[in-house]
Amino acid sequence: MLVKPAKEIAVITMQYRITLPADYDMTIIRKRIADRGHLTDDFPQLAFKAYLYADRNEPYATGRENRYAPFYLWHDTEGMNAFLGGAGFGAVIDSFGRPVVRTWSVWHAETAPDLSIATYATCETASITEPMALGALRDAELASVRADVAGGALAAVSAFDPTGWTMMRFRLWRDAIHASSDAVDVYRVGHVSQPSSKH
Repeated sequence: MLVKPAKEIAVITMQYRITLPADYDMTIIRKRIADRGHLTDDFPQLAFKAYLYADRNEPYATGRENRYAPFYLWHDTEGMNAFLGGAGFGAVIDSFGRPVVRTWSVWHAETAPDLSIATYATCETASITEPMALGALRDAELASVRADVAGGALAAVSAFDPTGWTMMRFRLWRDAIHASSDAVDVYRVGHVSQPSSKH
């Protein structure tokens, strides 16, 4: 599987995680994605949007929370701001209330040309507590990105948030994958929006 850096520089990631009741009918979320996922295909300045959900009744998420948790990789903040101020995010607010939107500054991002075959995603957030210089940590994360791409990841993103001193590792996978630790969230991928030129 050929994986390459995005043609344009990706500068920021974004995710909101909507926790749903334990008895929530997750077919509602799957239908929402099926009906609306295409609406962000070709969204300006969007490198990709992965429509993610976790169903606690499925093996990959047993004992965890039901969630709807879309993940975005943006080429610039202008695109992100246009989305957050537009009808698409307005529909999220109408359905679930206004969620907390987390953002991270991108260190490294590599993606396959076509992410439509992704079926699972992993996302890990960790505190930056090591005394290692930030530049050295960034270099170490590049090695992690390249290792996961070599290991089969369709997309690998490493980013950080200096306001809370956390780093985030996001991966898209073609096949089922299980969490390596409690710190890693595993999601099913319902749809991936990308510019049509990458298909």
